[in-house]
Amino acid sequence: MERSADIRRLYRGAIISRLKEHRQTVDPRKRDLSPSILDFGPVRFVLARHFGFCFGVENAVEIAYRTLEANPGRRIFFLSEMIHNPKVNGDLRSRGVRFLFTPSGDQLVQWDELTRDDIVVVPAFGTTLEMEEKLAERGVDPYTYNTTCPFVEKVWKRGAQLGVHGFTVVIHGKATHEETRATFSHSARGAPTLVVLDLDEALVLAGFIDGKLGSEAFDARFGRKCSTLFDPSRDLTRIGVVNQTTMLATETREIARVLREAMAARYGPENIAEHFADTSDTLCYATNENQNATYALIERGADLALVVGGYNSSNTSHIVELCRDKLPTYFIQNETEILSDTRIRHFSLEKRTTLETDGWLPSKRPVEIILTCGASCPDAVLDGVLSRVHSLIPGTRELEEVLEEYLTSKTPPPPGNFT
Repeated sequence: MERSADIRRLYRGAIISRLKEHRQTVDPRKRDLSPSILDFGPVRFVLARHFGFCFGVENAVEIAYRTLEANPGRRIFFLSEMIHNPKVNGDLRSRGVRFLFTPSGDQLVQWDELTRDDIVVVPAFGTTLEMEEKLAERGVDPYTYNTTCPFVEKVWKRGAQLGVHGFTVVIHGKATHEETRATFSHSARGAPTLVVLDLDEALVLAGFIDGKLGSEAFDARFGRKCSTLFDPSRDLTRIGVVNQTTMLATETREIARVLREAMAARYGPENIAEHFADTSDTLCYATNENQNATYALIERGADLALVVGGYNSSNTSHIVELCRDKLPTYFIQNETEILSDTRIRHFSLEKRTTLETDGWLPSKRPVEIILTCGASCPDAVLDGVLSRVHSLIPGTRELEEVLEEYLTSKTPPPPGNFT
């Protein structure tokens, strides 16, 4: 059993972690979003300025392992996957942790199996008030060991403030995602609440706010995604937008802009403060950093992108979406998905299943590969992917040689132009 002080070592990558630490040393204020380039000769890896474990995930992992360390011999359950990464969740399972629910909400352990002596841990996404109450009925306190991300809790607090001041809470998120379910539950106790998936749905909502659409259109799109007794004619006169922290920050801002303009059109720009709350301070800085770094990756260019993470990871899927719009992109969980230098197994967001593709690695040399991941992916997993690709391409320079060359340079290589 690893002690909490050794958790970073457990998920540390001999290559990736050292590269990230170097970038932090030379750019502590994170002003330089240019990618890092590791040049192995016939293959160059282009790595984002920001990727991998965020503060909330590191905090959750630390608490999870401290819980195991402090309670030998006791049964430990997580409400669901602690984070959306198969490596981390598999490690916890191997140490005896059981999950009460799947990420989609299917129950794995029946309530009557729990006793007062069991420990139940809330995952980084948080949980619903209804779930807290069910556990309390069984004498279990889920907040003795609480891994809820502080930025998720910040969204909850902002939602509560909106309710106190008479605003309806509009959540930009995926209605079935654990975090959005938790945020919805907390918000709906004190304010009318509804969930908006994307900009298209925001435009529908704006159409109702400014009177262009009727209640039938509202019910068709939002009838199952709003709080009990939600009355659009009453509850859409004052609103504030918060988000599922793993959604695209740029889309959240655009949704807020569209809804603000609808409010201004209906009530007049001079009255906007009475009808639309500024909630931009709830956006997760880590998600925003990762996404901005991804834009810088795309701007530089490459031959293809490998995006690594759990297939049910929301923030990772958004990085995949950004990359695939510009270049061939493969969403993989780890290095075992790279079957050979010609064949790769990867996840299709559209089909929601894994596919196998031939000819994924171009024959041109040098080949340039974007390598990045979501906020829940350990550096060690990226190390495995980099090493796997490196081993498939003849004539590559040694890993340690290239890394040391990079680390001893005074500054990261300039972005340059894609060639």
